[in-house]
Amino acid sequence: MISCVSDDSILIRLGESIDPDLTARIAALCIAIESQHSAWVTDVVPSYTTVLVSYDPSMIDFRRARQALVPLLHSSTEAGTVAPARSGTVHEIPVYYAPESGPDLQNLAYNKSLSVAKVIQYHTAVTYQVFAIGFLPGFGFLGSVAEAIATPRRQSPRKQVPAGSVGIANQQTAIYPKASPGGWQLIGRSPVTMFDVDGLSRLKVGDGVRFHAVSRSEYLNLGGTL
Repeated sequence: MISCVSDDSILIRLGESIDPDLTARIAALCIAIESQHSAWVTDVVPSYTTVLVSYDPSMIDFRRARQALVPLLHSSTEAGTVAPARSGTVHEIPVYYAPESGPDLQNLAYNKSLSVAKVIQYHTAVTYQVFAIGFLPGFGFLGSVAEAIATPRRQSPRKQVPAGSVGIANQQTAIYPKASPGGWQLIGRSPVTMFDVDGLSRLKVGDGVRFHAVSRSEYLNLGGTL
């Protein structure tokens, strides 16, 4: 479904619920839009089930923009994809899992009747998919965590979460790219820069993320701070 949301943007809805196959289709659709209509498209923003396309109204109006996008949408419906999907980069992210870097780690383990080591094992066993980028520049919503460690957001968000903090909220996990308020359950911290003004976001929708545990000294040697 394609709808007008403003005088210079269009919303394409491809589904109603989070689905890894849908995420791959959305990533491919974004590539097709950017490559085939770069002359008038000013921005393409993917999300869980939608793609927001912004355009230059001095070059094209909603009706003509919609006509240009419909074939791409139909192609994705019929063929399951609209272009070769992005390389599907898998990012290996080191994490220091400990109470001093993840202040909710022990409580989460206790509430789930697990050892801390088992929580870490569950969290590092999955290749997560980037479903969306938002909240903060470079903040990737990753899923899905094992049901055994899925946990709700904190009832009282923290006023300041350190950059690099790794958290869980329900069946999603994420890395805070910069210090900010936040309510996710923090289980560790990564030294990896997730966003900078030159390279922008490290993660893209459709990418994969694998976490691996590192020691305190390894974390500090990699540039991490406590």
